[in-house]
Amino acid sequence: MEKLKNIGLIPINKDILYSLYNDLKRPDEKVSELERKGLVIRVKRNLYVVSPKVHNQKISTELVANHLYGPSYISLESALAYYGLIPERVFTMRSVTTKLHKQYDTPLGHFEYVKVPAQYYPIGVRQEIIDNSYAFLIATPEKALCDKIVTTPNLRLQSVKAMREYLEDDLRIDFSVVQKFDLDIIRQCVEVGRKKGELKLLEKLLKEIQYERE
Repeated sequence: MEKLKNIGLIPINKDILYSLYNDLKRPDEKVSELERKGLVIRVKRNLYVVSPKVHNQKISTELVANHLYGPSYISLESALAYYGLIPERVFTMRSVTTKLHKQYDTPLGHFEYVKVPAQYYPIGVRQEIIDNSYAFLIATPEKALCDKIVTTPNLRLQSVKAMREYLEDDLRIDFSVVQKFDLDIIRQCVEVGRKKGELKLLEKLLKEIQYERE
């Protein structure tokens, strides 16, 4: 148990598990036993996490999402909810990737990955460090909002008023947080991303909101 406990929350592959029990003739049988007892959880083929039964910590689905399919970072509604920008609880962990769209149903929940262009992908991505023990990649609030607009099919907004209504009525964004937004991130997204018109409207609206609240 101590060997597993030392792994903590970091997702691992089968080879790492085997290495913990390389003194046994059949380490694969040991791994199967650990899974049957619920001491390790298989997220997908060749990806495991140690159960909270062992380390008494809550599993980070954000960290798992980074490892499950990559390169990727937490974004869209998942990031907006993480920052408290939207009131709704999010049941699917949504991420952005440069690879093909992908979905996983796992014992830890549902994970979805949405594709964006490679040159757009790295803008506004940060590392969130938790308790100096692990870290995951997540969009900044500004990038998560841009990602939501860029990746939503058939979303066509033609005015600042329409953008405000979308943020207020559809996403229910908490505008009190907008005051701290870095508009330069949105400008960078405009330069290389899709839906340039909508992103320019977003920048203009946020600038107006920041001015109103000064």
